[in-house]
Amino acid sequence: MYYLGLLFEYLKNYMKTRLTYRADFWVEVISDLLFQATNFIFILVIFMHTDSLGGWNQNEVVFVYGFFMVPFGVFSCFVNMWGFSERYIVKGEMDRVLTRPAHNLFQIFLENVDPPSLVGSFIGLIIMAISGANLGLPFEWWTIPALLVLTLSAVAIYTGIYTTLTSLSFYSDAPTGILPLMYNIQTYGRYPVTIYNRAIQVLLTWIVPFAFVGIYPAALFLHRDEMRSMALLTPVVGAVFLCIGLLSWNYGVKRYKGAGS
Repeated sequence: MYYLGLLFEYLKNYMKTRLTYRADFWVEVISDLLFQATNFIFILVIFMHTDSLGGWNQNEVVFVYGFFMVPFGVFSCFVNMWGFSERYIVKGEMDRVLTRPAHNLFQIFLENVDPPSLVGSFIGLIIMAISGANLGLPFEWWTIPALLVLTLSAVAIYTGIYTTLTSLSFYSDAPTGILPLMYNIQTYGRYPVTIYNRAIQVLLTWIVPFAFVGIYPAALFLHRDEMRSMALLTPVVGAVFLCIGLLSWNYGVKRYKGAGS
């Protein structure tokens, strides 16, 4: 309840700030929607030249992209660590965070919360609903529970990977430079892994498992039996990588020496 109270207070303060500068809020929402629209149009352009992509038709790939947007929007809202190194290490704000009673990582998440990113999640749900209707997918009793579990599992995978990479900042006061690269790699998870060569499939499945934030869990709703076992493995992968991220973060905090003079 203590942490839920903190979350509510931070969200309330965020909304007060955004209501003061409403134009900035809507510019952020619109720019995010334009970015997602560009990616969506790219998929449509691909299917102007082919009927299938690795054995997946247009509606199936669009459905996967819709699912991909749902956990990514939640992750971007509550786990925003892009400017961590410059703000908390270089400028020394980590010292302030460590003097407070709440867990330091949770504080950083709250200080960088970005609710407009949730718009992408809602758009993703709409895309899933439309493409699912075009495919004639049935709405079954397990659809909503599975969507919630798989979404949270995908968010856990994102959080684990990016927390692990961000923890490298504790060993250097310079930006790691690897986060933008990882951001580009994660986009491969919104396409069927079968279109990639074996090495990339292994990379996206077991090393940086972005296939579990898009194609594998979405395959469960698409009734792709060849990927059912991988879809059901998503919560396990999420738990494993979240634990790795938290362990890496806690170890990095112990190595942190402070901003100095």
